[in-house]
Amino acid sequence: QVQLVESGGGLVQAGGSLRLSCAASGMPFDNKAMGWFRQAPGKEREFVAAIAWNDYRVHADSVKGRFTISRDNAKNTVYLQMNVLKPEDTAVYYCAARTFGDIATVRSQYYFWGQGTQVTVSS
Repeated sequence: QVQLVESGGGLVQAGGSLRLSCAASGMPFDNKAMGWFRQAPGKEREFVAAIAWNDYRVHADSVKGRFTISRDNAKNTVYLQMNVLKPEDTAVYYCAARTFGDIATVRSQYYFWGQGTQVTVSS
C-alpha cells in the first residue's frame, strides 16, 4: 500500500533549475526520514540528500550549495530543489523512505522506494 511517486524531472540546460517532488501515501510521513538518491548509466546508485523527522538535513558533497532537500508534512511530500545544474547531474532520481526518523545516507537503510524520475542536463 505504501507508494512514493516522484515528479518534476525533465530536460534542462546546464545552469538551469528543477524542483523534484515525491508524494508519499499509505504510510505515516511526518515521523519518517526521507532521502533522494540518483543513478547514472553504468554507475551505482548514490546518495544525494536526506531529511530527518525534525528537518535536520544532509547533502552530498557533490550537490552541497546547489541542491536543497525539504519536506511539507501537511502534503506528505518531500522536495529536491536543484539549482545550477551540471551535465554530471544527469541521472534517474529516486525518492526513498526510512522506517525510522533519524538521518541516513546509505541506501540499504531505506525501505521504501519510488519509481524514479529522469533528470537530463545538456551542455
